[in-house]
Amino acid sequence: MELLKEWYVQETKDSEEENLHRPLNDEQTFFHAVSSGDIDFVRQNCMEQRFAEKGGVGTLSRDPVTNLKYHFVITTAFITRLCIAAGMETEQAFRLSDFYILKLDNLHTPQAVIDLHDQMVLDFTGKMRFNVRNLGTSKPVSICIDYIYEHIKERITIENLAEYTGLSASYLSRLFKKETGVSISDYVREKKIEKAQHLLKFCDYSLVEISNYLSFSSQSHFIQMFKEFTGMTPKKYRDLYSSSSWSIVNPDRR
Repeated sequence: MELLKEWYVQETKDSEEENLHRPLNDEQTFFHAVSSGDIDFVRQNCMEQRFAEKGGVGTLSRDPVTNLKYHFVITTAFITRLCIAAGMETEQAFRLSDFYILKLDNLHTPQAVIDLHDQMVLDFTGKMRFNVRNLGTSKPVSICIDYIYEHIKERITIENLAEYTGLSASYLSRLFKKETGVSISDYVREKKIEKAQHLLKFCDYSLVEISNYLSFSSQSHFIQMFKEFTGMTPKKYRDLYSSSSWSIVNPDRR
């Protein structure tokens, strides 16, 4: 009862002081830009520091840092689910969300939270920009794409996916090719090579370790496939693109 009374007092005070939230359309426009991969709009939003604006966003904590952290979590939750609806692999989206929210624990200034927010929204937007899926993808194909992402370390066959979806291998193969433009086997290889590129860039695992991690039949097969997809050997790719500023202990991290 006391809490209800407190709410009515606060609601009346906000009305009198005209403490209004920004139009919902503003947020919807921003969220749509992220989920549709509109990198220019999102980058401009970050440059204008819209996330840092105090007016029209509501006060969730009297502590400035905690207040921004709460808004960060809300924004991330919305973006995660909208990106999933727009085609991002479910597990990838949730892992990305968890990664950025956990980073909040070590931040103690408003600017640090703002900077992390900008990195987060640009990361989601960039991934959506290059997403191969679309809203017209059928449920069986969406399930396959999620399965491939979650089991990228394993040897994935059409038979695995057919059993997982409850469809025949031949029907699933035709459906997948029709909707994505590539065969299941080519899609799996492409995703494994993408993962290999990340490992070559951001960790010091040997070619043998990466080959084994991604369940290639041999190191030579891995090198052959990598060159076929990228036009260069894994060693050449690492020499060109590896980043000494990153250190990843576990290749499962994204």
